[in-house]
Amino acid sequence: MKRFFLLTTILLLALGALSCSSGTPQTATIETEYGTIKVKLYNDVAPKHVENFAKLTREGFFDGLAFHRAVPNLLIQGGDPNTRTDDRNSWGMGQPGQPNVPAEFSDRPFKRGVLGAARRGNDVNSATSQFFICLRDFPQWNGQYTVFGEVTEGIEVVDKIANLPTDASQRLLSKAVMKKVSVQ
Repeated sequence: MKRFFLLTTILLLALGALSCSSGTPQTATIETEYGTIKVKLYNDVAPKHVENFAKLTREGFFDGLAFHRAVPNLLIQGGDPNTRTDDRNSWGMGQPGQPNVPAEFSDRPFKRGVLGAARRGNDVNSATSQFFICLRDFPQWNGQYTVFGEVTEGIEVVDKIANLPTDASQRLLSKAVMKKVSVQ
């Protein structure tokens, strides 16, 4: 009987250590020319989106991309591979062949600082690499878009990017480059 309890205890400790070291990211750091943004990732409500973001980050996908869109008093958007070019007309269009991530709706509200998954039009299952950060509460998106994180530090950096000049299509006139993105 003692052996059973000892083996059970060892097994539970091993499983606990394994789950803590599984590599599931908890935070993201986005270093920009305007400062650093730290984001708590919501593994509990949007695990597929968090894993997609983490996978792309580990591959260095976001490094050198830009925040390309700013909608006054609403959001900034980034993560489009087309921002590697200077063709502003292609910014926000994404690239064919990027894997889609299905929607993961939750009861997390869209509020200032929330990280959400951008998508193509009304196709809720078309999220790829693009994401946005809310500049204010926007309850109209609750349950309509996927929330997968929230800014914990650097909201003033988000505000700086949001206040950069844009064209009539809300594309930034100059890139707000993400120099380095990492997950821990």
